[in-house]
Amino acid sequence: MLSIDEIQQLLPHRYPFLMVDRVIERKEGQRVVAVKNVTINEPFFQGHYPQTPVMPGVMIVEAMAQVGGLATAGAPDSDILPLLAAIEKVRFRDVVKPGDQLVISATVQAARAGVVKISAIAKVDDKVVAEGHLTFALVPRGEAQL
Repeated sequence: MLSIDEIQQLLPHRYPFLMVDRVIERKEGQRVVAVKNVTINEPFFQGHYPQTPVMPGVMIVEAMAQVGGLATAGAPDSDILPLLAAIEKVRFRDVVKPGDQLVISATVQAARAGVVKISAIAKVDDKVVAEGHLTFALVPRGEAQL
């Protein structure tokens, strides 16, 4: 398990854009399972949609990408930054609402020559709400370009 402090050592994201609250399983370079607690205090709920708050699909994909980044990340002092390079075959199966707990798993499918492909699944109460394939380019920090 990783705490929020350890997560912040591996990911460059910060509030309000950090979408990972806790890591419950991590096999470095292979698989990560993490939790995002969805609350009504999320900034996007002010406009999406005020009468029927629904987590935007793009934010679910961002959460999956951050968990994928944790699956590709090395040690906290690594100078390699995983940058999202492609999103493929993403499907949304159900809505995510305030009070839900997203459990996101990201599994490395292939890694070679500075490119890592993962599959990601987001669930609420063991029901799949989104899934897809993400590709990351591994670049040196400070040279972040694709």
